[in-house]
Amino acid sequence: MDWARFAQELASMARDLLSQESVDATLERITDSATRLVEGCEAAGILVLHGKKVQTLAPTEELVVLSDQLQERLREGPCFDAAHTKDGERVFRIPDFALDQQKWPSFAPQAHELGVGSMMGFLLYTEDEDLGALNVYSRKRGAFTEASELAGWLLASHAAVAFSSARAHAQMENAVATRHMIGEAMGILMGSHNLTEEQAFDILRRYSQKNNIKLREVAAMICERGGLS
Repeated sequence: MDWARFAQELASMARDLLSQESVDATLERITDSATRLVEGCEAAGILVLHGKKVQTLAPTEELVVLSDQLQERLREGPCFDAAHTKDGERVFRIPDFALDQQKWPSFAPQAHELGVGSMMGFLLYTEDEDLGALNVYSRKRGAFTEASELAGWLLASHAAVAFSSARAHAQMENAVATRHMIGEAMGILMGSHNLTEEQAFDILRRYSQKNNIKLREVAAMICERGGLS
């Protein structure tokens, strides 16, 4: 492992991560970096676990998606363990899926059938019922060494900060857009029905609750139609 080169590329990646224009672009930069910086890595992706529902983000190959779907279907695997174990491991390494089948008796052999030889995972965050993890794969057995694990952990540490920052920025932008849209919808109601701000917002709120529709969606409908009818 050329640690001097690794340090230079990691520093370059860290700068690039914070300059990406969207969450998706940030994640794609992370997984692409994993295939280049982590020795033995042939494919990478970010798994987000919402309770028992799995979402795959920025996969570099279909193998990543299939592995994530397998964990979701079986309700078994390293990411499920990390999500549901208090103070769970932040890093796991599976050297050989053909041999290491005791811990995940259903997931391991089926992952091996998909073509996964070895795998590592790095916890990015845990929030309530949600978990995010960077997973790296190789079709070869024993592809990952202690040096690979250290490189992956360093990459994931930078990725976690960038991921958190990108999500917070996206949430803020979404909140501002939602507030603007609700204000526009209230203005439409106030103008067409001679209502006060409080009365217009109350109409939005009651329609949202009655029809089990998010307030943002009600506002968008009013803006599109010019009213609720």
